[in-house]
Amino acid sequence: MSAPIRRLFLAGFTVLALASTAHAQGRGPVAASGIDGFGDDGQLYQDQNGAFYVRRGDRYLPYTGRPPVVRTAPPAASVPQAAPVYAPDYDDPAAPPRRAAGAPPAEGLSPIEAAKAKAVLRAPDDGPIDYAKAYGPIQDDVFPVQAFNYKKMNPAFLRQEIAYNGPYEPGTIIVDPRAHQLTLVEQGGRARRYGVGVGKQGFSWSGNATVNSKQAWPDWYPPKEMIARSPKLASEVDKLQSGLGVEGGLRNPLGARAMYLWQGNKDTLFRIHGTLEPFSIGKSVSSGCIRMINQDAIDLFSRVNVGSKVVVLN
Repeated sequence: MSAPIRRLFLAGFTVLALASTAHAQGRGPVAASGIDGFGDDGQLYQDQNGAFYVRRGDRYLPYTGRPPVVRTAPPAASVPQAAPVYAPDYDDPAAPPRRAAGAPPAEGLSPIEAAKAKAVLRAPDDGPIDYAKAYGPIQDDVFPVQAFNYKKMNPAFLRQEIAYNGPYEPGTIIVDPRAHQLTLVEQGGRARRYGVGVGKQGFSWSGNATVNSKQAWPDWYPPKEMIARSPKLASEVDKLQSGLGVEGGLRNPLGARAMYLWQGNKDTLFRIHGTLEPFSIGKSVSSGCIRMINQDAIDLFSRVNVGSKVVVLN
């Protein structure tokens, strides 16, 4: 079945679908040709950096076929409006494909997923850092974020704008587990630094990765081994469309935002994410993930692109 090419921007992805012969001859919306090796849904996905991906089950893998040839679209008025999509869930690579709970397959999104789509487009605040504002309540997100009492936090773990003259290029995320700090390198010799919580002994990791996906208020699918280790957790998970997990929301350990880290074509299963326990920032208490105060996770999320380099120091 042929379909028009659709360009849908959300969490850094564009979706390109095969066009019919008539479309390829320029009689319809934007068309692509010369594409082979499509995934399960016959679509090609593109992130903000121009890299292409195909879908295999519930995973999005780099596309290695011939690059697509895209023709210019006619005036916007003649292009039919496409249904929005949302970022994939990478927590369980073996899980079956999933859709947002309550969302029709192709007609659109549920109210909650529509709110998530809006949340991922939140613009960063580039003004001077005012802690009362930076850590104040956020009422216009998918779920309300409570104010954080920053006055009780060690100032070393609060958001800061700093000078940077290190070797990493702008856009790189650097995590220093010993200092419990995350630094986002910016233009002009500047950087933003945030306090983080990191993995406890036996659960830490280091190395290079990339941000493969970004999600607002994501579902969480803990590994079976984690559920087995924690009877309390076993009582908190529910059966979701992709397995046992916790729906995105105010009781979800991933908090308001999550950035999913991959090494090459492999999911590391580590995330940079918000937290339900903001006063664990500055400590080594997690199961390996990098946790942030929710307000800081939202701020970092708004500044980071899919494909950004992440360096976790040893």
